[in-house]
Parts: sequence; structure tokens; C-alpha cells
Amino acid sequence: MTLKSYLALITISTITIIIVAVALVFGYSLQNAYLDGINKRGLELARVVAHDEKVIQAVQASNRGQHLSLEQHIENLRRQTDASYIVVVDKQAIRLSHPTPSLVGETFIGDDVYPTLRQGIDSTSLASGSLGEAIRNFTPIKDNSGTIGAVSVGYLSKTTSELIYQHLREAGLLVAFVYLLGVIIAVVLIAKLKRTFLCLEPEEIVQKFKEHELILDSIRDGIIAIDHELNVTAINSMAVEWLTMNVLSPSQVIKQPLSKQSQSLSHFALEAKGQITQNRFSLGKREFMATLYPIKGKKGDVGYVIVFFPDHGEKSLEQELTASKNYADLLRAKTHEYANRLNVLSGMLQAEHYEDAIEFLQQESDGDQAALRRIIKTIENSAVAGLIFAKHNKAKDLKVEMLIERDCQLGRYPPKTNETLVTLVGNLIDNALLAAWSNRLITSPFVKLYISDRNAHIMIQIEDSGAGVDEKLESRILDFGVSSKHNTEQHGIGLYLVKKVVDQYHGSLDWERSEVNTTVFSIYLDKRALTR
Repeated sequence: MTLKSYLALITISTITIIIVAVALVFGYSLQNAYLDGINKRGLELARVVAHDEKVIQAVQASNRGQHLSLEQHIENLRRQTDASYIVVVDKQAIRLSHPTPSLVGETFIGDDVYPTLRQGIDSTSLASGSLGEAIRNFTPIKDNSGTIGAVSVGYLSKTTSELIYQHLREAGLLVAFVYLLGVIIAVVLIAKLKRTFLCLEPEEIVQKFKEHELILDSIRDGIIAIDHELNVTAINSMAVEWLTMNVLSPSQVIKQPLSKQSQSLSHFALEAKGQITQNRFSLGKREFMATLYPIKGKKGDVGYVIVFFPDHGEKSLEQELTASKNYADLLRAKTHEYANRLNVLSGMLQAEHYEDAIEFLQQESDGDQAALRRIIKTIENSAVAGLIFAKHNKAKDLKVEMLIERDCQLGRYPPKTNETLVTLVGNLIDNALLAAWSNRLITSPFVKLYISDRNAHIMIQIEDSGAGVDEKLESRILDFGVSSKHNTEQHGIGLYLVKKVVDQYHGSLDWERSEVNTTVFSIYLDKRALTR
């Protein structure tokens, strides 16, 4: 079934059900209201007739055995109303008036008159008489002696049904008009929806949407769509990777201001003024080229599509090549160092100096074993413990003393939480090691780690002997690409990742310069938010 047919069926069926339900309720209410109105009008008319002096005198005379004519008087009253008949009876239920003159003097047909004659109360009933089935309203005629007769005002059922049918027919015409109006509005609405959906069926819309996502994610350039308020409306995976280092998912970036991810791109969009523009900007130490394409709508510009990609100039390629050569030289140096140790061990074994070989191995492993035992004793979390041990070995290679507080404590957590903790601890230790090593000529390099989850929060504290943060960078040290390291190094990412993770779990990140000229970074995370 097409979208148009489906919407038409649903809309018209809904309108039909509503109209039928309203019509039934309205018809039932109208009929009851009309019948109730007839009863009230009949009783009121009967009371008026019961207080007529001529009627009272005629009934009193009839009760004494005398006869006074009421036919003409009552008939004149009836013609002025919508009643089918008005019948006056005495105390013995003998008719004193009737639309058919020959029935005057006869006994009233029906037992429904006697409650009024005997008890003196008003009553209403549906019964058959000499004129047929009718709604009959009774009221007593009284004088000083009590109830002396009764007045019956009747409305024939056939006449009443015709009147009700006439009212219902008028109401039915109104309902039909409303129904027709509802159908017309539904048709117009469906046509509008078809134009809005570009005459596409729901399956086609879903298919187009999936194709759109696949196309965006398959492009190796970063693509961002923003609205006129500079909020992100669409983003591909490459843009998420470059802007957030995959800390955030696309769903967490969409509907957020572009300025949260890149101040440069946000400024470019403000300065574009509806024109296609190109600009360069930096993420860390990588240069990017961005092109902004305005999205035009019927009412003017509604946003931009931003396409950006790395600007691989000669300088950046040269820097990457230099970094790769430095890394290769470091690996060769490490290989040579361990080859020398293996040669020493091999020579001792060949010379059968086994005790010396054992002592040589013991010296190499004692420090690592002690550190490993201390880590295992305080850190139950295997992922974080493994990371800390690896960083301890790195600190040993850098000749930076890494201290682990004895009262550390960290329990086991789900894999997702472990991944978060590894990101935080790993990046903080890396930054601290590099800061301490860079300041090794001024003071003995060391890094001190404290981590605890004893209370409702997880606290991570890293202290290093580095020179601290440059005053010019203090306000921006947690931004992407900002660092106090040497320009030729890849940097500006570690603390940015840490800040993103802390913000994601609504924690806090603080840093300060201590009294003994060390730098201390402290993180506090709510365990409930982290494990939720």
C-alpha cells in the first residue's frame, strides 16, 4: 500500500469512526432532550389547564352529577399549543373533553390516570388510548376539598417521531457537512505530505536515509552540516575522528553547537555570509583545508555544509618523516641495548659462570618484580594494573622515577568503565612522564600516582616534577591541539581526550602548582555515572 493510500485509509477511517460515534451520541442526546422537553411542556400545559376556573367548575359540577360543556374551551386551548390532545376527567375518570366529541362522557382508557386521581401527583407515561400510542402527562385538578379530577396532555408517538426525525435529519445534514469537510481537509493534508516527502514512500525515505549515511561515512574527507544557528545537523565518521579523536559518537555531536568541537570552523561559518569560502585551520599540529558551501532554501540560507581534509604540505610531510626516523633510531638503540645485555648473559653462560648469570638476571628483574607486586597488591583492576606496569617500564627507560602511593585502591569494573579509566590514567601518566623528563636538568625527574575508589567517587591524582604549564597557555591547556611541548612533536591530544571523557561523565578536572614546585592533576568521577 502506498503512503497516499495508507494515509487516506487511516484518515478517512478515523474521521468516519469519530463522525459515526458523534452522530450516535448526538442523536441519542437529541432524542432524549426532545422527549424530556415534551414531558416538561406537557406537564406545564396540564398545570395551566388544571388551574383554569372553567375547568375547575366543570369538574365540580360533574362530580355532583351535573354536566357543563368543556369541549370548545379545551379545543381552543389545544390549538394554541403543539399538544395532540387535552383531556379533562372528573374524579371517576369520566371524560369531560376529548378531540372526538362522541367519546365525551366515556371512561378514560388506561390505568395510568389513577395515580394522579388517587394520590394527587403529576405523572408521565407512554400508553395507548383511543387515539393511539402517545406520551401522556397527567396533573391533578384540586379545590379546597382535595383532588377532584385530572388533566391529561398527550403527544401522539407518530407525531413525536416525525418531529424527532425532522430534527435528526437537520442534525444529520450538519454531521454530513462536517464529515465532508473532514475528508476534504484530509485529502489536502495528504497532498501536502506527498509534496513534502517528494512523492517518496516510507521505504524509499528510509532507503535514501541509509544511503545518505553510507555515502557520508565512505568519504575520506570530514563532512559537517550545520543549521543557521551553527548547530550540527549531520556529521560523518571521519569528521568525528578528526574533531573528537573518537571520544564522542556522532549522536553525541549532532544538535550540539559547532563551537564545542572547533572554534575555528564556527568562526568561518559566521564570516562566510552565505558565500562559498575556503579557509585553513589546525587540529593539534595537523593543518586542514575547509570549504564551506551554503545551503539555500526558499527563505534564504538555512545553513552550511563544511568539507575539510588534511593539508599535506611539504613542511608537514617533512615533520612526519623526521618523527618516523627518530622513532626508528630509538627502536635501533633499544635493540642494541638489549642485544648487549643478551651478549653479556650469553658470555657468562658459555664461561659457566652460572651464579654470575643468575645474579645478573636477578638485578634486571628485581625492580620490575617489586613494582609489579606493589601494583597487584593495591590495584585489583587488571586493565589499569597492566597499564600502570607498562608505564612503569616506560618511566624506567626514560630514567624517571615512578612512585605509586601505598594506599591506592581500585576495584574491578565493567569493560566499558575500564576503557574509560585506561584512557584517563594512560594520558595523564604520559603527559607527566614527558613533563618530568623535559625538566630533568633542573630537578630529579619523578612522577607520583594516586588512585582510589573507596568513596562514592573515583579519584585519580598525578604529580610530576615538570616545569609546569606556561602562563600563556593556562586558560587553553585543555583545548585540542594546545600544549607546552616542542613544536615538532605530535601533541595537544592527551589532555583534550582526558577533558572530553571527564565531561562525558560529568566529573571534574583540576590542576595546580604545588608549594614544592610540582604540577598536580586531579580527576574526580562519580562511580554511578561511570558504571551506568
